[in-house]
Amino acid sequence: MMVFFIVLYVPVPVYIALAMKKRAKQYLLAKEPACAWLETELAFKKETLIMDLVKYLTFSMILFLLGIWGIFLNRKNILIMLMSIELMLLAVDLNFLVFSVYLDDMMGQLFALFVLTVAAAESAIGLAILVITFRIRGTIAVEFINCMKG
Repeated sequence: MMVFFIVLYVPVPVYIALAMKKRAKQYLLAKEPACAWLETELAFKKETLIMDLVKYLTFSMILFLLGIWGIFLNRKNILIMLMSIELMLLAVDLNFLVFSVYLDDMMGQLFALFVLTVAAAESAIGLAILVITFRIRGTIAVEFINCMKG
């Protein structure tokens, strides 16, 4: 399960960003039309781009809500809680990428790369702490995490 999550974690935002960048160039880089029917077609294309924006943001909202649901519903398993946090970070990452493409600004993509880096470090350190806790105590139950001293 964890391998499946890691394999899908990095490529999804990259593919979505590339697809949106390609669509944005197709829609927004059109020249000014000389005819009325071209103006209506360009208006329709811009409206379609906004609809695509709504679809991506809805998908991102669903991912974030699934992450929150995973944290609140399953308080016993620490691994599922970590995966839910990663899912929430992926949703935030997707928001950065969507608005970066929509506003034609590279800062959102840089922030998304930074969030992916922090998420990878967070999961590596979290899993290392869990392995050490399991070796010492023999359990990784969430109820006994408060007994850690540092």
